[in-house]
Amino acid sequence: LSKILGELMLLVENDKRAPEWAIALASGKIPFYVPPNVFIMGLMNTADRSLAVVDYALRRRFAFVDLKPKIGALRFRHELDQFGINSLVIDALVNRVSALNNEIVSDVGNLGPGFAIGHSFFCAGPADGEDGPAWYARVIRTEVAPLLREYWFDAPSKAHSWEEQLLAPI
Repeated sequence: LSKILGELMLLVENDKRAPEWAIALASGKIPFYVPPNVFIMGLMNTADRSLAVVDYALRRRFAFVDLKPKIGALRFRHELDQFGINSLVIDALVNRVSALNNEIVSDVGNLGPGFAIGHSFFCAGPADGEDGPAWYARVIRTEVAPLLREYWFDAPSKAHSWEEQLLAPI
């Protein structure tokens, strides 16, 4: 990021947020600076294996907050209910993915908290004509299970076991 946004990284520092620090953009016409009332928020997935270490330039300029999946949150359950997913499917999803996340989080040698499964896999809801159980099974088969096979590429039986547990009849 510092190679791409190097100038911006300089201009977001507290003591550089003033017109006297303005730099010319590519057009060269308008000097650019970051005023003190502008806040930058970025999100990143620390499970991205291409990100070995967070750039020190980022660490110096930004605060970091860990966000953990809240699969059991009432708001998430409400969203699933709004999709027409019945409570049996919602309960199975919450219980099974929570159990899986416990396993992932405790696997600190290979994975850990940054690899837990979040709600984003389940945000799209069922496709037209798809009921709750079919939707859940599709998401597990096409999104979660392939991810687990990547997570545990060196332990395929573990990934397979979790896929079976997640896809057990509801």
